[in-house]
Amino acid sequence: MEQIGKTFVLFGAIILMIGVILMFAGKIPGIGRLPGDILIRRGNFTFYFPLATSILVSLILTLLFSILARR
Repeated sequence: MEQIGKTFVLFGAIILMIGVILMFAGKIPGIGRLPGDILIRRGNFTFYFPLATSILVSLILTLLFSILARR
């Protein structure tokens, strides 16, 4: 039971960190407007795909989870 409690606390901390990052992501300069992000504007149509931002976030999360997994 103690291990399950620790797992829930860890997942809660991860969700809290993701929430804080999402709250402040718009205020971080450059996030969402990296050189590899795709933006297409045609008249009243806009298509935006944050490719470079997605790769950067994926790398950061992979490093974070690999560090946490070593514990």
